[in-house]
Amino acid sequence: MNRQLAKEGLGWGLVLWLIGYALGIMLFALVPANLIGWIITPIGTAVTLWVAFKKVNGNTLRHYGLVALVWLSIALLGDYLFIVTAFKPADGYYKPDVYLTTR
Repeated sequence: MNRQLAKEGLGWGLVLWLIGYALGIMLFALVPANLIGWIITPIGTAVTLWVAFKKVNGNTLRHYGLVALVWLSIALLGDYLFIVTAFKPADGYYKPDVYLTTR
């Protein structure tokens, strides 16, 4: 993995996941749990698109695809480890709002 891919894939992927995780923790105290994803999704989408278009500087479509794959992997692994296994949501975690962001 080259330095640029590590920075844009791992670095930004972790930052983006942490933003969503922090928003989720903050919103947990303010709104019903079933609405958290629907609130985070438009915010996360806007921030992710901004990062993708302004901060990722790939030369090839392959580079962008690898960055997207790394981001998706970080999101799935982070969600599983720090939400599903840590909080053990009673009704599961992966709802339509999460499927929307990973498809």
